[in-house]
Amino acid sequence: MRTEKTSIAAEVMSWLRQSPFLIIIDYQGMGVSAFSELRNRLRSVKASCHVVKNSLLRIVAKDLGQPDCSDILTGQTAIVFGDEDICAAAKILKNFAAEFQKPTLRGAILDNAKLSAEQVEALADLPSKDSLRAQLLGLLNTPAGSLVRLLNEPASSLARLLKAYQEKATA
Repeated sequence: MRTEKTSIAAEVMSWLRQSPFLIIIDYQGMGVSAFSELRNRLRSVKASCHVVKNSLLRIVAKDLGQPDCSDILTGQTAIVFGDEDICAAAKILKNFAAEFQKPTLRGAILDNAKLSAEQVEALADLPSKDSLRAQLLGLLNTPAGSLVRLLNEPASSLARLLKAYQEKATA
């Protein structure tokens, strides 16, 4: 490879090494302003979107031991990757596509497993990480609260009994 291509490949390789996921989209027909808007929305969930040549992405993915995605690497391809949550990035892509009719999801790679476009859309429908954490904490708190009330009940019953006895004795 030429030196320019080698440096671009090294940059793409570093992006993919740092990210736990890679979403592949078709951005054909998107204007510059729409693409910039998509990048801004993705930035809010710590994700990035970059245009990559298909042949370069094939080479880099193969070098990193990623699954073969040659079947979805056609036409104008952009990749979305990030530091944290694939669900948040997928949700932004799905909402953006509903709003602007572009881009088209092609698939993704998550933890060295290839995902179809339908699976990525299913990930977009999941609640956010914070919401799932709140639900989990609520589930974990429920038994603890019930246990505290259960342990407190005999003492409360005794206190009510003594108070009723005292009121009866004074009356």
